Amino acid sequence: MSISRVTHGSTVANAQRNLQTAMHRLATVQDKAATLKEISRPSDDPGAAAEAMAVRGEQRAAEQHSRNVDNASGWLTTADSALSTATNLLHQVRDVVMSGANHGALPQAAREALAVQLDNLHGELLNAANSQYMGRSVFAGTSDAAAAFEADGAFNGVENSTVNRRVGANTSVRVDADGAAAFGEGPTSVFALVTSLAEDLRAGASVGPRLAEVDARLNDVLATQATIGAAHASVLKAENALADQKVTLEARRSGLEDADLAQVALDLQTQELAYRAALASSAKVIQPSLMDYLR
Repeated sequence: MSISRVTHGSTVANAQRNLQTAMHRLATVQDKAATLKEISRPSDDPGAAAEAMAVRGEQRAAEQHSRNVDNASGWLTTADSALSTATNLLHQVRDVVMSGANHGALPQAAREALAVQLDNLHGELLNAANSQYMGRSVFAGTSDAAAAFEADGAFNGVENSTVNRRVGANTSVRVDADGAAAFGEGPTSVFALVTSLAEDLRAGASVGPRLAEVDARLNDVLATQATIGAAHASVLKAENALADQKVTLEARRSGLEDADLAQVALDLQTQELAYRAALASSAKVIQPSLMDYLR
């Protein structure tokens, strides 16, 4: 049976290695305690670091989708408000037409007063149809024209074009309204209709038979508003889904990156005790020898 020879130098070297290891472990735990992070650098845990980066990428995408939701809500709210205003105005137009239906009993002054009322309603309808959100018309598609409609009903928008916002990874919502469908174009537009009704009143013609035209334009506005309402419901649904997604992603990120405070406190105490023990044992091993004195 042979006994391995252990020299004083090897004992000292081994004690120094143990002391360095204890110091490294203590420094690692102290860094966690200071930052409260499990991962200070990718080399700490490459797998967890890669997963954390992927989660942060999903969080950035969710934040962008939330900004898109806010923008989409602004567009849709503006369009819905404008269409509600147009609906109320067309009801007023309808009331004026009904008042002017008995053209034979109305004096010229009364017909003129009704015509002036229609002129004013025409201007208000035009303002509603030219509503904008952040400098963009909500009824002109992708057009950058200053106004979606001219006073005579000419449409300045880009037909069959849509403004969309991505509100989820696989979800896009149209946020503008089809101005041509809601208000018509040119001679068939609601603006041309109101102007024509005012001219008929001034000329003494009967406007009663044209009540159906007003109702048709009113139905078009209501149909467009229903479409906007459906789009807004989709945006609100996406907003709720994003809120849940953000909570889930933050929980995943925290689980990967954030340190458990109670566990870190326990580890810190344990490593401090281990380091003190290593110091104590090293102090006994690394004693001055006779050769040190002879030197």
